[in-house]
Amino acid sequence: MENLVHIIGAGLAGSEAAWQLAKRGVKVRLFDMKPYKFSPAHKNKDFAELVCSNSLRSDDAEHNAVGLMHEEMRRFGSLIMHSADACKVPAGGALAVDREGFAKTVSESLKGCENIEIISEEITEFPQVDAPLTIIATGPLTSPDFIKAILQKTENKSLSFYDAIAPVIYKDSIDFSKAWYQSRYDKGDKFDYINCPLSEEQYYTFVDELLAAEKMPFHDFEEPNYFDGCLPIEVMAERGRDTLLFGPMKPVGLTNPNSEQKPYAVVQLRQDNKEDTLRNMVGFQTKLKYGEQERIFRMIPGLENAEFARLGGIHKNTFIQSPILLDEFLRLKSQPNVIFAGQISGCEGYIESANVGMVAGYYASCLIKGKLPVIPPATTATGAMQVHLHDTTADYQPMNINFGLFPTVQGEITANGKFRKIKGMDRKEVYCRRALNDFEKWLEQVNVD
Repeated sequence: MENLVHIIGAGLAGSEAAWQLAKRGVKVRLFDMKPYKFSPAHKNKDFAELVCSNSLRSDDAEHNAVGLMHEEMRRFGSLIMHSADACKVPAGGALAVDREGFAKTVSESLKGCENIEIISEEITEFPQVDAPLTIIATGPLTSPDFIKAILQKTENKSLSFYDAIAPVIYKDSIDFSKAWYQSRYDKGDKFDYINCPLSEEQYYTFVDELLAAEKMPFHDFEEPNYFDGCLPIEVMAERGRDTLLFGPMKPVGLTNPNSEQKPYAVVQLRQDNKEDTLRNMVGFQTKLKYGEQERIFRMIPGLENAEFARLGGIHKNTFIQSPILLDEFLRLKSQPNVIFAGQISGCEGYIESANVGMVAGYYASCLIKGKLPVIPPATTATGAMQVHLHDTTADYQPMNINFGLFPTVQGEITANGKFRKIKGMDRKEVYCRRALNDFEKWLEQVNVD
């Protein structure tokens, strides 16, 4: 087989797959339609653009499945994790990045790699059966023409849901006589988050305005099928007037230094760039009309004069039914020279997308050399996500990494040889210890290849 792999799409998954192939000595042609054409949600000419948020979520590798995935990817030599660490901005226990710096770092790494040829071109036709091994990593916002080609090839076995983007505010427009710096439960640096407090009356007035506000209309005559992990703020409010108090506006772990009155609800703003001139509204992804966003969000104490660098929006995400269509190496069963990776395969989230791209790059590097890839253990975050992509339940939906995808741990054998039952937070620690131990064993096998 020719020592060449085509990759369509230079988002998180495509960029990571290209890097994994190139560092294993495989030539890559990386196709992306930027900068000549952009999806409705993308604006940056660089690769691996973060759209909805600048956070890669928790970086806790001892108690959190996402943080565990971060650590596994670092150990695997992930370009996305290396770039994220290099462009990190304060975010408490989370890993958040300077968006533009992150995308630029990824792009420069790829452009500087001699094994990677970058071609700025929109692909509209499905790869032929005699084409080089091809990784399709076009993401959930695949261009309409290419989606048609994919649908035709997969006999319309695809699904879709709607994803929303949170607004970004200029920090110098925030009123700090009302807002204050503090991370929840004082985790991380105190400057990681800016908090805007609402009284009980202000909270319910805000919710009523959300519910009554004009929303962006849908143009494709489809009923929205939202992903639960990224619900628009107004959709959460529709589920009950108190719902936001247990979600993005929960007041727990915070103390307002500007008032003796305990806040009934709190809106948090997380650092969005390294210079800390921009702050994004945590959990405030929305499909409200632009004018309504400005009017309603300026009702929040501290944001009365807020200036918006970007308003929220909504876009349609498309993914295939991977359990039906793909084999254990993410190849299309009906055409094995095509591999799917990233969010179009049914994972959800930035880091999950990059993780699947990482594995797809490894798989492709083995296959092109005539070797059989070693599938990551299901006990690892990387392997658990691969298991999800082969979940044959009828209601296949995009999924973030979580401990519910891991094989259950009931207990462990202690140093003195006794069985100890595992509960609560201890269980998460055991999951993480087991995962990293098994991941290291898998790495030993991978590195032999």
